[in-house]
Amino acid sequence: MLSIKHLTKIYSGNKKAVDDISLDIQSGEFIAFIGTSGSGKTTALRMINRMIEATEGQIEIDGKDVRSMNPVELRRNIGYVIQQIGLMPHMTIKENIVLVPKLLKWTKEEKDKRAKELIKLVDLPESFLERYPAELSGGQQQRIGVVRALAAEQDIILMDEPFGALDPITRDTLQDLVKTLQRKLGKTFIFVTHDMDEAIKLADKICIMSEGKVVQFDTPDNILRHPANDFVRDFIGQNRLIQDRP
Repeated sequence: MLSIKHLTKIYSGNKKAVDDISLDIQSGEFIAFIGTSGSGKTTALRMINRMIEATEGQIEIDGKDVRSMNPVELRRNIGYVIQQIGLMPHMTIKENIVLVPKLLKWTKEEKDKRAKELIKLVDLPESFLERYPAELSGGQQQRIGVVRALAAEQDIILMDEPFGALDPITRDTLQDLVKTLQRKLGKTFIFVTHDMDEAIKLADKICIMSEGKVVQFDTPDNILRHPANDFVRDFIGQNRLIQDRP
């Protein structure tokens, strides 16, 4: 379980990017953080792997405070996918996929086996392992970005608007792929998005944020049926609301 307790991030000028949020995320859940620009959703995500250090509060993974862990080791054990994909252009697809296993000193046989397993998971041919990122389409590159985050058997995968730059058809296909992978592998996915339809489609629970605070944290169905306040109602849009019927 991942437990966030009274998490706060204060920048200069006493600006609170994240303001006293508390959440419990169960192992194997798919959680979407969503909110307007500046709501704190990406800051909250990046505090989980200590890309940003919290000002106050704590984050525990299976009861262990992340501040007690070496930040480099912590990041190697948490998958991370970003919109920019971040593949190394001078490395082959295989080398990109097994980057973290290489740092963890896996054997060549273990790395080769893992690369073949993962490229199969995302429905790309094994021959792509010897190609370079520039030889793949944007959607294919993002598939590699996703499986790279799974390469070292990480239990928690953070995804920061990974499909925001893709065309609608590619984005829809990758959403289906990510949800299938998450269910199949039983990993905990924490996903930042600004797209409510994407959050509803993917998430077991949605965390709606505004001005650094959690406004509502619940299942998509409960949020659509019982929005916490006018902000949530306006944010999700009248056309998505589910009216309770007798």
